[in-house]
Amino acid sequence: MLVWSRPWRIAAWALAVPLFLIVYGLPVGVIILASFSGQWNDILPSNLTLVHYAKAFRTDSYDALRASLLTGVIASAAALVCGTWAALALRALDRLPKRILDLFFFIPSAVPSVSVGLALLVAFSQPPFLLNGTAMIVLIAHFILISAFTYGNVTAGLARIPADCEQVAESLGARPFYRLRRVTLPLLLPYLVAAFSLSFALSMGELGATVMIYPPDWVTLPVKIFALSDRGAIFDAATLATILGVATLVVLLGLSRLSTKAMTR
Repeated sequence: MLVWSRPWRIAAWALAVPLFLIVYGLPVGVIILASFSGQWNDILPSNLTLVHYAKAFRTDSYDALRASLLTGVIASAAALVCGTWAALALRALDRLPKRILDLFFFIPSAVPSVSVGLALLVAFSQPPFLLNGTAMIVLIAHFILISAFTYGNVTAGLARIPADCEQVAESLGARPFYRLRRVTLPLLLPYLVAAFSLSFALSMGELGATVMIYPPDWVTLPVKIFALSDRGAIFDAATLATILGVATLVVLLGLSRLSTKAMTR
């Protein structure tokens, strides 16, 4: 193709880099600058300060970060276990039943998150399942919203695992649970880490359903950012947005290293 020639590669980079900086880099840069701003009345901010970060780690914003991290880890772990279990179970089904069940698993990803939040609010606001006003309803909402992506990633990973590996283990007398523990799951580990990473990133940024059901003692960071920006505290909101991005990036980089090690094995 023409892209492989040197002039076309230079032209592609000359188009891609400015486009990336304008579409992605500029908004992120503005948010980071706003988090250090004491005042912004010109093209660039003035009175740069760390006061907003000091406030973020001394006030209830720290509790919001903790709630987001716990929600992301717990919901992603639950989605990973259930998604892996479902993918392994459905792998042996015929094509038509598997497609039908696949559709049911992917329905939550096609439904707006606000609809999921409203459904949970109606379903769990009365006995015997009274969860409204608890952290559990937030965890359930995040689990529902991210489980489809976890299931899809694990299913794609299973499709890439050579069937010969499990067949050889079976021919040598390995029992099903031993094959699962010593053959299938180790081969699937990079995809499991990738599924958890995607689920965690989606959970950390989820707002639509959470803002409808969160209790006062379990406010996630996106909800806190939305509340601050709604009140006009843009600099404080930008600070929390930066902290949210950095925290998510640190966790994802750690998971990426784990996935790399798993692939080299």
